[in-house]
Amino acid sequence: MVWGGLTVLIGGSTFALGIAAASLITAAADAGRGQFAASVTAALFTVFAIIAMLWGAVHIALGVLVRRHHPWSRSGAIMLASVDLLLLPYGTALGVYALWILLREETKRLFDVAPVSPTP
Repeated sequence: MVWGGLTVLIGGSTFALGIAAASLITAAADAGRGQFAASVTAALFTVFAIIAMLWGAVHIALGVLVRRHHPWSRSGAIMLASVDLLLLPYGTALGVYALWILLREETKRLFDVAPVSPTP
């Protein structure tokens, strides 16, 4: 959940940069140069911001489900933590920590589902 919150915060600041770059488009048009570069920059910042905010929201939502011990949420958190390993340096550190916690035997027992016996 911490990583998700940080990612949403970074996504929000990147979105603000995208808005600032978009405002440069009109200034570049008045100057007669740099309009294409400003457009590409604004588009890239906006796309990366949306991806970051979605990625963070998924982490937060899954973190809430993990805290409630939903059986499938542990598997989802392991998958997200594995992908986070690629995001140097903080994603790697938090991904290692998440995997270390989620793969422990005590944690596995918290998420075990009692087997359902068939009814006659």
